Amino acid sequence: MVESAPPSPILTDNAPPPPLQLSAPPPPPPSQGAGAGVLSLYHRRPAVRVTSEFDSDSSAFFHKISCKFFDNLAKLKLSFNNNNKGEVAEPRLDFTSKHLSLHYDFEEQNALVNGSFDLAPGLHLKATRDVKAQQGEVAMIADLAGPAYKLEVSSLVPAVGLPKATLKFPLGEISIEEKEEEEEEVKTMFSISGILKSQVLNGVCTAQYSDENLNLRYLYKDDQMAFIPSISLPSNALKFAFKRRFGPSDKLSYCYNFDSNYWSAVYKHTLGKDYKLKAGYDSEVRLGWASLWVGDEAGKAKTAPMKMKVQFMLQVPQDDIKSSALMFRVKKRWDI
Repeated sequence: MVESAPPSPILTDNAPPPPLQLSAPPPPPPSQGAGAGVLSLYHRRPAVRVTSEFDSDSSAFFHKISCKFFDNLAKLKLSFNNNNKGEVAEPRLDFTSKHLSLHYDFEEQNALVNGSFDLAPGLHLKATRDVKAQQGEVAMIADLAGPAYKLEVSSLVPAVGLPKATLKFPLGEISIEEKEEEEEEVKTMFSISGILKSQVLNGVCTAQYSDENLNLRYLYKDDQMAFIPSISLPSNALKFAFKRRFGPSDKLSYCYNFDSNYWSAVYKHTLGKDYKLKAGYDSEVRLGWASLWVGDEAGKAKTAPMKMKVQFMLQVPQDDIKSSALMFRVKKRWDI
């Protein structure tokens, strides 16, 4: 039912009109001058993040201190290591943004600069520069018939020989570059490398060619099993990998090398998203091991319980069980 509006009062010559309902004017909006947004951006306190990791195997601490600026458009990070004696090693300062990044090594007193820019729609420029070595590389990437097809031309700076050309397409990529071979005399020739992928018999076949070596790999995968044989030519080195999922939380992986008769196996069991148990054996080093992860192994510390990741690993050498070792790694993050 639609409600009707209340009837308006009837005005007569003897009755005065009803009083007007006046409301206070709304307060004026805050000043939005040209510099207001910039000033608020600079006065905003940047978030500082501290991450520390300890590895019992190397008895070393790994620290990272990072801070984001300009509404998360740029990031500044200081990283360094120190041992149990408090000695600082490998200090490094990194500045990253969308188009420019700078990595400075204090021990080497060297900087690596990377730049990336869009010159026009479908035309991209990348450049790197090693300040100490006075060397770099410049690459131009162009879209051909859409973003699925790209042509990349790259050259060293200072230039050495002809540029390298790479054609990327949905089924893989092919590269051509100049190469020099030193025998009795220096010969200049062109080297071709590339990778091709194709759907074959409900699986994916991959052919990778480089330096006159061809590696053929086939992957068949469904919801419960993965079958991965591979062979390298002309060495005829044959490998075989097999993965079997027994349930949402249990998975077994096995790999065998026919050339060396080495094999390895890994069993994984997960408990929720924060706990993972892994156990395995490697015949090449004759070592059995077991590992427990608290927190996502491949994720960041911020997604782990209490923003902390912990790994415990037990290594048991087959030839000397008495020399078994228990190691652990702890990674903790603080937001200031």
